[in-house]
Amino acid sequence: MSFSQEVKEELSKLSNLANKQDVKMEILGYLISSNISIEKNYIRFSTENDYNIDRFAKLIRNVNIEDFKIDVSGKTFFIDINKKKIENLEMFDFNSAKIESVRPFIRGLFMGAGSINNPEKKYHLECGIKKEEDIIKIVELLKKFDINFKYNNKTIYTKEGEEISKFLAFIGANKAVLKYEQIRVQRHMNNKVNRLVNCESANLNKVLNASIEQINAIKKLKQTGQFEKLDENLKEIAELRLEFPDASLVELGKKLSNPIGKSGVNYRLKRIMSYLVTGNK
Repeated sequence: MSFSQEVKEELSKLSNLANKQDVKMEILGYLISSNISIEKNYIRFSTENDYNIDRFAKLIRNVNIEDFKIDVSGKTFFIDINKKKIENLEMFDFNSAKIESVRPFIRGLFMGAGSINNPEKKYHLECGIKKEEDIIKIVELLKKFDINFKYNNKTIYTKEGEEISKFLAFIGANKAVLKYEQIRVQRHMNNKVNRLVNCESANLNKVLNASIEQINAIKKLKQTGQFEKLDENLKEIAELRLEFPDASLVELGKKLSNPIGKSGVNYRLKRIMSYLVTGNK
């Protein structure tokens, strides 16, 4: 079962059918979704989710609409409702809607034509809307409740993990929110670890490359007889570098007879490299 199906299964089992106003608002949400088609004398809702078709049937029965038919073709379920029965429902008021009405309305829209990707792969939630004139209204409606969506053609969507989490909480998918947030935290931690590993790898490569360059320079100085011309403190750091090729500058500094810090070690190694190039200390 996909994550999207899990969310719809949870929502389909919400026990709020005793609240007639909630039921009406949720039906209205279904009716503006892109999975609604209008024929001559009936309205058809289609879905591939059996929990969803069951939920919609319960909702319309709850408002005393019995004149409907459920059918299935392949993986798709259809529910055909007498158009006149649906037309008797009041229209959704976008201008004065309160949160008590907006929650079930948006839940119905998501159940009607919403989908959400598996958050382990990517963050994406969208809802298909039948009429273009309703798209901006719904985006603005969600914005009133601090949920920010974008829109494209006949779809509202978001690719932001935080917005998706807020949306799921808003429509009552509480179990889905917990699972979603758990996955988000894990993804964040994995990404952070990967960044740290990449950073450490880059730093390690930088240290190793510098060490190889220093070792080659020291060996060349020895081969040409110039090594003996170095100051004793330069000889000491050079010998330590040869002995401990993987050591950091801090570690080399601590191994000196008179320990010095990172900057002091770096200065001495640079003097050795300079001596190779110019022949001067």
